[in-house]
Amino acid sequence: MAPSKVYFADLRASGKENLLTKVTRLSDTSGLKDIVPPRGLVAIKLHFGEKGNAAFIRPIFIRQIVERVRALGALPFLTDTNTLYAGTRGNSVSHITTATENGFAYSVLSAPIIIADGMRGSSYKAVRINQEIITTAYIGKEIAEADALVSVAHFKGHELSGFGGTIKNLGMGCASRRGKLVQHSDLSPKVAKKKCVGCGDCVEHCAQSAISILDEKAGIDSEKCIGCGECILICSNKAIDVQWNADVGLFQKKMVEYASAVLRDKKGRAAFLNFLTHISPACDCYGHNDAPIVQDIGMMASTDPVAIEQASVDLVNRQEGLAGSCLPANREAGGDKFRALYPKVDWTIQLDHAEKIGLGQREYELVTI
Repeated sequence: MAPSKVYFADLRASGKENLLTKVTRLSDTSGLKDIVPPRGLVAIKLHFGEKGNAAFIRPIFIRQIVERVRALGALPFLTDTNTLYAGTRGNSVSHITTATENGFAYSVLSAPIIIADGMRGSSYKAVRINQEIITTAYIGKEIAEADALVSVAHFKGHELSGFGGTIKNLGMGCASRRGKLVQHSDLSPKVAKKKCVGCGDCVEHCAQSAISILDEKAGIDSEKCIGCGECILICSNKAIDVQWNADVGLFQKKMVEYASAVLRDKKGRAAFLNFLTHISPACDCYGHNDAPIVQDIGMMASTDPVAIEQASVDLVNRQEGLAGSCLPANREAGGDKFRALYPKVDWTIQLDHAEKIGLGQREYELVTI
């Protein structure tokens, strides 16, 4: 099998071509016109960013994709699903409010925002996939019923999967609340009592009221905990951590299988873009973002969701780590930045499993436009 093509555009610009028109050229070169059906409803799946986070993709870049999809005769809409944790995107009202405050207003992008899993995350389509772990996946209904899908992902680190890009944008980002619970169900954080100072930040952040303070130390009720893992980075004292065993690998595999459910009925009707800009060490789901770990690199596009991830990891790891970032090791060009951030997370699990189940291939040809 020939390597999958991954198209790359750097961030150089000139009077002849600015970065906005470069986004359009990248989309066209990667075959966007081939996946957009005339008069079709096209879901543009992105992350609007938690309130207080500034690392998400800038709305003006998304507008270029919106305009290109509309020029091809289709009807684009911006979409995401609601979150499990207690943030500003846990229901459709606050989610759309946050998106608007972060610049994703209709007046800026000329496309409506439709939260794919309803008011409180209960609107989904059951998709039977009969995979190794997941038999039936629960996908946000509006994404499942869209005629085509354009995934636009901000590539960055992630505390449970090593990195987050296209596969996470699909597998976790398109899942309904029920689907997110399934993927997180085997993750159980624990509190290191010696490190805990009883500040209560984790208690305030927990959407399930699963954490309480007893004798000036935090404790997690495993019966209430849904395994979303958000308390891990909320704790400034690093007192909360995942119980590191097979569970994180299982999480990655579930996420991959959910991505396959999202794409099951969209063969030839899906395209994927990764933005390698402001490559933060953690997910955009937090109400803050740390300094980027490497310099801004560029933008990538492909019709293979696995190849674009491998290419993105490779480009990040080829960079020298930035001084002043939180990278504790592997700062040299060629060093694995994501293993430095999360030493106990093997990010290759998601790519190996994705290749195994036929989602795509890790071998790629990088085509610079």
